[in-house]
Amino acid sequence: MADIRPFRGIRYDLKRIGDPSTVITPPYDVISTEEQAGYYQSNPCNIIRLDFGKERPADSPQDNRYSRAAAALNQWLSEGILQRDECPAFYLVEHRFQHGDRPMSRFSLFARVRLEDLSVGHIRPHEMTMKGPSEDRLRLLRACNANLSPVMGLFRHRREGLQALLGERRGRPQLTATDGDGVSYSLWPLEDSDSIEKIHKLLADKTIYIADGHHRYATALAYRNERMAAAPSCTGDEGFNFVMMTLTPSEDPNLVMLPTHRLVRDINPKLLSRFKHEWIPYFDRRLLPPLPDHGETVKRWGQSLKRKRGTTFGLYGLDGTSLCLMHARPDMMLPVQPSVLSELDVFILHQVILRQMLGLDSPEREEECLKYTRDGLEAISLVDAGEYQLAFLLNPTPISSVLSVADAGVRMPPKSTYFYPKTPTGLVINPLWDD
Repeated sequence: MADIRPFRGIRYDLKRIGDPSTVITPPYDVISTEEQAGYYQSNPCNIIRLDFGKERPADSPQDNRYSRAAAALNQWLSEGILQRDECPAFYLVEHRFQHGDRPMSRFSLFARVRLEDLSVGHIRPHEMTMKGPSEDRLRLLRACNANLSPVMGLFRHRREGLQALLGERRGRPQLTATDGDGVSYSLWPLEDSDSIEKIHKLLADKTIYIADGHHRYATALAYRNERMAAAPSCTGDEGFNFVMMTLTPSEDPNLVMLPTHRLVRDINPKLLSRFKHEWIPYFDRRLLPPLPDHGETVKRWGQSLKRKRGTTFGLYGLDGTSLCLMHARPDMMLPVQPSVLSELDVFILHQVILRQMLGLDSPEREEECLKYTRDGLEAISLVDAGEYQLAFLLNPTPISSVLSVADAGVRMPPKSTYFYPKTPTGLVINPLWDD
């Protein structure tokens, strides 16, 4: 099945950088401009300078955030701030976090996974990608020749497969860091032959499902194709034939999915006026008034969404400060195959509401007019401020649906899933140059 290997990762020398919490960041695509500036201030060696560097007014083809990332990477390697491990290893990482009122813990493995065209089927996507992020990541990969942030992959297996490996470890983790949300991460390199053999046996027959990082995978594949075209005599075992992934059992009860809400702007006023009546034959409607406290309002609205079965989402912006709870009627049939798509809230929203009724009928229009956020309060506030016309609040996509969509060979709209917590950037780097 998928070709999964240990690798000689690059990691921070903790004696040089001090607290590792000051050098890690979330994945680039969830970092705001304000947060980016904060990471720049937290430590002069923060990974933000490599993975999501600042743009400057005087940037040029020769001097830009990609060239600066490559220069910083080479400098940190030469100075020993970053060091490459001597032996190939898998890297076991534990995520400890609070979700609701519960403390939770989840384990994942950093590994090198051989890149393959997604039509082969050993590695399966579930989401569509967008052009802009793919171009950005490809320019960074060309400059640095390294995977700075992992793709998140799932595989079908009971949780105990990774817990057993952790239970056999001796001593403390080599790294423990905490992010700005209070999530803690501990890392163990697994380089002994016994652990490596057990991991190979665990994953030998597994299909890998891309859970997060579709753009990073697509970028790594494009980069591999470029390098192979430039060097037809390559053996297939060069570093650029692989991508760094974190692998997590899909049955892990502490694998958490959060909703990603949609904000819409730049809709033609005529379309918007017609939309106020056009959706009514397809959905039952219930208005939820606001409470005095905005935070409590969004919390209560989210609870109301979760209690509804079947296709349900909230619409804000058409009924004053009330949320319109939209519930698809049973007789709303979509001619969609496979049927797993027609059962997804996010697919119904994009296919029926955004594309057919609001005119976002191309990937370009979606990129222009949509903003994504997992913060319901932010979504409501941006509509109130007039920056967006509508907000759609969604329930999380079930993890079982993610696997079913991937198995069916189809894809959900972009940003249909948000796994929490995301593995931070900066724990391990995967160099793509030859050993």
